[in-house]
Amino acid sequence: MRPVPIGAKGTYTLRVTPAHLASQFKDSVLPPVFATPMMVTIMENAALNAVRDYLEPGESVVGTVVNVKHLAATPVGHQVTAEAVVTKVDGRRLEFDVTARDEVEEIGNGTHERMVVDLGRIAKKLDSKKPA
Repeated sequence: MRPVPIGAKGTYTLRVTPAHLASQFKDSVLPPVFATPMMVTIMENAALNAVRDYLEPGESVVGTVVNVKHLAATPVGHQVTAEAVVTKVDGRRLEFDVTARDEVEEIGNGTHERMVVDLGRIAKKLDSKKPA
């Protein structure tokens, strides 16, 4: 990995569809609003986008810690955008501040951590875990 500067930013935008709603994605007794796991997904994608250009061939980053608050409901049809900002680099460990907004307000915020990994090494590890 090339050096990642503190303050590097990434974004990820998604139009909310019925498949992203808590009532569809999780359980029909939940309200028809943007599901928290989907908000985490866009935050993780924003973090990946913040550091993508610093990765060497054969490297990726995987999520290891998520600590977020879901602050406001978003209905189907709205566009949500997550932003991630690098706040700390400690070897292979990267820390981010993350936020998510719809067209009206901030809907979530928190922190996220990702680790730089070697894809070849991960593939070998997964191969060793295949059922017999």
